[in-house]
Amino acid sequence: MALDEATTAFLTRMAENDGKPLHEMTPAEARGLMASLGEMSGPGPEVARSEDADITTEDGSFPVRVLVPNDSPRAVIVYYHGGGWVIGDIDGCDTLGRTLAQRTGCAVVLVDYRLAPEHRYPTAVEDSWAALCWVDEHMADIAGGRVPLIVAGDSAGGNLSAIMAQRARDNGGLDIALQVLVYPVTDCDVDNASYVDPENQLMLTRDSMIWFWDHYAPEAASRRNVDACPGLATDLSGLPPAVVLTAEHDVLREEGEAYAERLREAGVPVRHRRFDGQMHGFFTMVNVLPGSAAGIEYVTEEIGQHLTSQPSLA
Repeated sequence: MALDEATTAFLTRMAENDGKPLHEMTPAEARGLMASLGEMSGPGPEVARSEDADITTEDGSFPVRVLVPNDSPRAVIVYYHGGGWVIGDIDGCDTLGRTLAQRTGCAVVLVDYRLAPEHRYPTAVEDSWAALCWVDEHMADIAGGRVPLIVAGDSAGGNLSAIMAQRARDNGGLDIALQVLVYPVTDCDVDNASYVDPENQLMLTRDSMIWFWDHYAPEAASRRNVDACPGLATDLSGLPPAVVLTAEHDVLREEGEAYAERLREAGVPVRHRRFDGQMHGFFTMVNVLPGSAAGIEYVTEEIGQHLTSQPSLA
């Protein structure tokens, strides 16, 4: 299926700016581009509370933003933004976070994990885990009591969400109710069918993913670790139920769908939908692409159905 009309028009406008491709940019230039794209969404809906906090680790600190939609959130979603572990921040995904909070009735915690190349692998993973543990410890402050804990993220954030689900299973002590993986990075194979398909070289290209990996985990051997590529884990059993979104025209489509299938084979309940006519990045383009609204509606419905089917933790 061809790209939808709205995406085609958006890419045409982007091409008119005659900017250089992402993989030829410096990280600073790429972050500026990401910020300008984020501004296109405009402000998000009002929430009952919006609070920033700093989380301190052994080697530094990073902020999180807590968005609470009402007095009794149904769950807490810990959301990890995308951007290839190199670009993106909580300001850029604030509108998405507020929209998810309003639509799902869940508190949303945006995690501003430290970025490469200043902070290479595994810093993003360790920051993500520290944030997840912090949220679990502060659940009563955030939600007024113990509610289900959900991990979610897009692209590199989907990668971190999948890794958090695996680490929570292996370490014990953290009960993840659901993992929401939006076109996640699950492997480091840049030569599979969706990577080399010319029709998928759009907002995210094979060259730009190589650029991201080279900044984040420049040593090829480190990319084979399961906390870099969760799809390389040999055992996926016992993981929380998963909601997986993929985009038809996305270099990451094949690895995301392969991970969903492996979860199913391991006995994990999986809900997967491929969004036809969409490119990588569509989900986060709130108020810009109609596909974003469709993706958010799908996630909202899946989270709602899952929470309705689960016994209350109160």
